[in-house]
Amino acid sequence: MGSRWQVEKKRDPYYKRAKNEDYRSRASYKLLQLNKKFKIIKKGNKVLDLGAAPGGWSQVALERVEEDGMILAVDLQRMKPFTEENFHSIRGDFTTPEIQEAISSKLEGKANAIISDASPSLTGIKNLDHLKSMDLFENVMDICYNHLAVNGNILIKFFQGEKAQELIKANKKKFRTFKTTKPASSRKKSSEMYLLGLGYKL
Repeated sequence: MGSRWQVEKKRDPYYKRAKNEDYRSRASYKLLQLNKKFKIIKKGNKVLDLGAAPGGWSQVALERVEEDGMILAVDLQRMKPFTEENFHSIRGDFTTPEIQEAISSKLEGKANAIISDASPSLTGIKNLDHLKSMDLFENVMDICYNHLAVNGNILIKFFQGEKAQELIKANKKKFRTFKTTKPASSRKKSSEMYLLGLGYKL
């Protein structure tokens, strides 16, 4: 199983592109594609990246905000820092009160965009993985409502399933645009989707 996955990874065109173009992860292309289409992150933005390791999304966000913006990356895993002075990171579980307090301190205000490509520890059991994904999604949304600026944008990964529609409906009125989307670089056999929220209404 492991060797087959390694072979598939090496054949993956986005894996090859990431290596050639010096991106930390093939996941960089998901954010590149969605940001090109929806303008989630703009120059000068303050961006919170939840579940950031190994840094593929933070890397793209740094390119988009340029020197006037700021990136705050949070992850349980140790993450190699970027050299840019406007990059900051916190190591820890963003669902805990301690790390959320640290986020507040580091942000020094509200984020213009909150992005999350985080995934729970998967079991391979579709229904269980979906429920774990939705629990993580709810935690990310709680952070969004505490740390997102008015008119801010969000992009959050989740796995398809029954509970997803309930959560979409519950949060839809909070944003000018709230919809599901999937970039071309997302693996076709994956059940992952992304929730896009534009124009937070507070």
